[in-house]
Amino acid sequence: MELRQLKYFVAIADCSSFSKAAERVFVAQSALSHQIAQLENELGAQLFHRSRRGVELTEAGVRFFPHAVSILRQADEAIASARSGSDEPSGKVVFGLPHSVSNALALPLLREVRQRFPKVQLELTEELTGNLTKQLRTGQINLAVLFDDGHLSEFASVPFLREQMVLIEPAQGAPKRAATITLKQVLAMPLILPANPHGVRPIIEDAALQAGLAPPQVYADISSISILRTTLLAGLGRTLLPLMPFKQEIDQGLLVATRVGRPPLERVLALCTSGHIPGSAASQAVARLMLDLVGELCASGDWLGAAPIAEKV
Repeated sequence: MELRQLKYFVAIADCSSFSKAAERVFVAQSALSHQIAQLENELGAQLFHRSRRGVELTEAGVRFFPHAVSILRQADEAIASARSGSDEPSGKVVFGLPHSVSNALALPLLREVRQRFPKVQLELTEELTGNLTKQLRTGQINLAVLFDDGHLSEFASVPFLREQMVLIEPAQGAPKRAATITLKQVLAMPLILPANPHGVRPIIEDAALQAGLAPPQVYADISSISILRTTLLAGLGRTLLPLMPFKQEIDQGLLVATRVGRPPLERVLALCTSGHIPGSAASQAVARLMLDLVGELCASGDWLGAAPIAEKV
């Protein structure tokens, strides 16, 4: 198996076309087809099949794809590390963020990386936590923010933030509530929550179990923050999440938030890296920068309802 074969395979998968992939990697289509045939022969599996919609991955191809991407990315990182002639970090870093975290962290992190590490190419990807876990496991991403639910042992993880969970509901028609609401009261309400196993859903269900309460009454599964925001603004329900994804709407008086107490409900965010793939100097530098940045965002009040708990990496 050769790196160029993996490169050709990924190009075809991305382009859904042998001819377009050949143009992308600057080889003749016949040579590309020959290399893919050799790769399939070595693997003992067909990776592509043709359809009216173009070239599509087979089931074997789908399984092979993330591993090919991971190998190519690690090869690029190894080359960048060997060629680096200074202590200044350089190379590409792919950082995965959950939907409910990107509003607080994405833009400040991008600005800081550009200012501090101009030779680092930071790629931010926003995904459901379940997808981020899979991508980090296979090496498709270098870093990820995940929720510390006690199931992160396969990764190297650093808990860095505690976020308060609040009841968020439309301002129009919302009853006048006290400053805090009990977990029992919240769980008795119909809620819109992310589908299992994504986001805060396992955290809320575990909190209910620990408190000896019934599980949440979920009448709609919505794993997209943008769709959830639209649903709340339409007056179609309420949810349990941290403040930051809805800060603008809360500031505008369109949504209202009530803190959950007795017992308090919170989630812990952890910075995660692969447990078996070595991190590049660039990814380690971005990780350290992010931990420092989170402390600054909390101290300045730009990350509401949160407190840093980071260790240095």
